Amino acid sequence: MSTKEKIQEEVLLAEEIALQNEIIIYNDDVNTFDHVIETLIRVCNHTSEQAEQCSIIIHYTGKCTVKTGPLKELVPQCTQLLEAGLSAEIV
Repeated sequence: MSTKEKIQEEVLLAEEIALQNEIIIYNDDVNTFDHVIETLIRVCNHTSEQAEQCSIIIHYTGKCTVKTGPLKELVPQCTQLLEAGLSAEIV
């Protein structure tokens, strides 16, 4: 692979990373840890450890990025999180 091809590949990778969006869940006084954990496992395919860590971060810092990816993949997941009663948005 030539140097020019490597540079072009790096630029494409950087653009792909820059196009990643995030689902952020915000803390609330309504949902239990168990509900948040179960929802993250079901909707975002988190492991139980990932979901538990996210729920703790949400509780103590007020928010947590729970998923990153292309917008077309995140919209249905964010919709499901909202339908489950979580406070979520895509940024």
